[in-house]
Amino acid sequence: MAIFLFTDFGSADLYVGQVKSVLHAYAPSVAVIDLLHEAPAFNVKAGAHLLAALVDRVPAESVVVAVVDPGVGGARMPVVMRADGRWYVGPDNGLLSVIAARAQAVQIYPITWRPTATLSASFHGRDLFAPFAGMLASGALTAAQMEAQAELDVRFGGDDLPEVIYIDHFGNAMTGLRAGGVNRTQRVVVGDSRLGYARVFSDVEPGAAFWYENSIGLIEIAANAASAAAKFGLKAGQAVSVS
Repeated sequence: MAIFLFTDFGSADLYVGQVKSVLHAYAPSVAVIDLLHEAPAFNVKAGAHLLAALVDRVPAESVVVAVVDPGVGGARMPVVMRADGRWYVGPDNGLLSVIAARAQAVQIYPITWRPTATLSASFHGRDLFAPFAGMLASGALTAAQMEAQAELDVRFGGDDLPEVIYIDHFGNAMTGLRAGGVNRTQRVVVGDSRLGYARVFSDVEPGAAFWYENSIGLIEIAANAASAAAKFGLKAGQAVSVS
């Protein structure tokens, strides 16, 4: 059992440390692992597809705290989701819905519990999601103590997303397109550029751009020893296509 964190909080800001302090208080013996804290800010749809690609390596029975939550404090509901043997805690704003659409077995539980201490209107990651995740991970809370609902309120579906969803510090641009069903003779189109496939970076000349299947199974736009994002002016949310 471990707790995995996926947020758009940013690693350099003060938010992640506060979440971890609460997790430690509720589940002191449970490992806390950072999946990502640089998810595209405010971009719930990109985050949903990125999270869906990342969780394949998360062990069964782990708890994933997922927070890309621009509507925090508003009408969206906090939820717990169990999908294919993993627990997810986060907002019902679409962030968990791609995983739900692709899963074989899903149960949804609205979070009606509230902490006895103050619940900040703007930091549910610390004050609501972290305590609930800690209780799940420590065994203090089980599915039998929660009441299920039929489905998520906000659902993006399980189809691929033909957009850039994440740019790493190398300037490589991950897309929401899964590479498994794409023929290697096809080209990825971004703006006015049509990029051919390469298996790895060293298969092309230095500076040359290409697409490849990255380590989490997504189509990624890259350049050998250069920034594809700078080369093409890429940013999260930019449309891409395959032809």
